[in-house]
Amino acid sequence: MISADKRIPLSKIYHCRLLFGIPEDFRDRVEKYSDYFRVVVEDDGKRILELVKWDSSLAVSELEREYMLDEDKVKKTFKFPVKNVKNLELDEGDEWKLNMLNMLPLVSPYSDGKELKLWSLEAEKYRVGVIHEFLNLTLEKKASIHHIVEFKEELSLTKHTYEMLKKQPKAFYLAGTEMNWVVFLKDGYDDDGVLLNKDPQVVFNEKLYKYAQNKVID
Repeated sequence: MISADKRIPLSKIYHCRLLFGIPEDFRDRVEKYSDYFRVVVEDDGKRILELVKWDSSLAVSELEREYMLDEDKVKKTFKFPVKNVKNLELDEGDEWKLNMLNMLPLVSPYSDGKELKLWSLEAEKYRVGVIHEFLNLTLEKKASIHHIVEFKEELSLTKHTYEMLKKQPKAFYLAGTEMNWVVFLKDGYDDDGVLLNKDPQVVFNEKLYKYAQNKVID
């Protein structure tokens, strides 16, 4: 629902399936939900998953839910300051008010990002929001550059994603270098870096890892 044209190549979903806890046989399971999805085969043989039924109740991002519960918290998390604001020679109070106008609302990741002017403030808000929602949908509230770049076209992202996320340090934590990084959703972790709400699949994976480690030691 957050992808451009509401379609994603099956190969991309398969490549990133572990990120979202998607089963390996999802391509077969899709056929059971023909009221919601369909698979289209393009001329080059590429299989595309398309959304058939739009559910407005699902088109509400985690940020929008948070905003309804704690508006001030969300406003303090994101900043979209006006460029060259110093040149306007505003006093501190007016400068703060001007920047506040550009903090929120974020553009919904369930809107059509392709319709926005590429380098506009609205487009940047959309891209920040879409990555926030993307990470929120993952099992561990994190993703590597390779996962995100995989969906660059579908999420209407640019090559400046790393720099864009660095401007939002209260929302995202970036580990690694610009060419090989992992982005974490800060709200998903406590102060010690421990995942707050663990999906059952994550709990199972952790237990399996510990079991494997003990077997190696034995």
